[in-house]
Amino acid sequence: MSLHGFESPEEHGPVTWWRGLPVHAVHLLVAALVVSMLATTALQLARADGLISRLAFSGEAVWRGELWRLITYGLVNPPSLALAIELLMLVWFGREVERFLGRRDFLRLYAGLYLVRPLLFTALTPVLPANFEGGTGSFAVFIAFATLFPDAPLLFNLLARWVAWGLLALGALMALGARDGVRLLELAATCGFAFAFIRHHQGRWSWPRFPRFRLSRPATAMRAAPVPVAARAGAARGTATTPPVAAPMAEVDVLLDKIAQSGLHSLTAAERARLEAAREDLQRRRPKA
Repeated sequence: MSLHGFESPEEHGPVTWWRGLPVHAVHLLVAALVVSMLATTALQLARADGLISRLAFSGEAVWRGELWRLITYGLVNPPSLALAIELLMLVWFGREVERFLGRRDFLRLYAGLYLVRPLLFTALTPVLPANFEGGTGSFAVFIAFATLFPDAPLLFNLLARWVAWGLLALGALMALGARDGVRLLELAATCGFAFAFIRHHQGRWSWPRFPRFRLSRPATAMRAAPVPVAARAGAARGTATTPPVAAPMAEVDVLLDKIAQSGLHSLTAAERARLEAAREDLQRRRPKA
C-alpha cells in the first residue's frame, strides 16, 4: 500500500506465478474452497457427521459460546454440481472485481461477505434461529461485478445489470415460494453488502458517522497548539489553507486506469483532489516559454 491511501500497482498484480501463469487472490480463495470440499468428502467417508455438525453454523450454539462456528461454517462444502458452478462464477467474476478494486480491497469485500451472514443470524437467533453450512459468496461477488460494470455484455449479449436483477428476483421468488425466511434475508444481506461496498469504493456512498463525545477540559489546562510557519505565512496573506501534495506518478497511473475503466465519475473527492494537485504540479514544473 502506498502513501496517502492510494493503492500501488502491485495491488492489481498477481500474488505469485505458477508455471508461468499468474495466480491472484481469487484463485487462492477458490483453491481453499476446493480443499474444503475434499476435506468434507473425507469426513463423510469416515462417517464423522458429529464433527461436521460442530463445524456448521448454528445461532443457538453460538449463543451458548461456540464462537468458532462463525468462522468454520464455510469449511463444510459437500461436493455437488452447484458448488462447481459457484466456483467457476467466483473465478470468472471475482477476477474482474479484484482487477478493479485491488487485492486488499477485494479481500476486504470477501471477508465482509463471509462474516455478514453468520453475524446477522446470530443477532436474529431469538426471533429466527438459523442453521447452515458452506457457501462461496459467488453470487454476491457477481452483484459486485454488475455494480462495477453494469453495461458489460454477458450470455446472449444481455447486460450485467439486467442479469443481476433477474437472478435476484428469481432467488427472492424461490425463497418466498419455499417460505424460507433465512434464505431471503441471506440474499438481501450479502447482495446488499456487496452493492454498498462497491458504491462506497466508488465514492458514491459514505458510511454513517456517529458523533464523538469528548470531555471538555478546564480553560486553565488548555494550551494553544503551535501553528506551522507555512500556515502563519498563509494566514498573513489571507489564505490559511495548505495546497494538497502532488501525487507520485505511480498513483497518477492508477487513477488514470480507474478513469479509463469506469469513467471520471468513479473517482472519489479525495482522488479528484490528488489528480488535480498532480496536474497543477506538472504545470508548475513545465518550463515557461
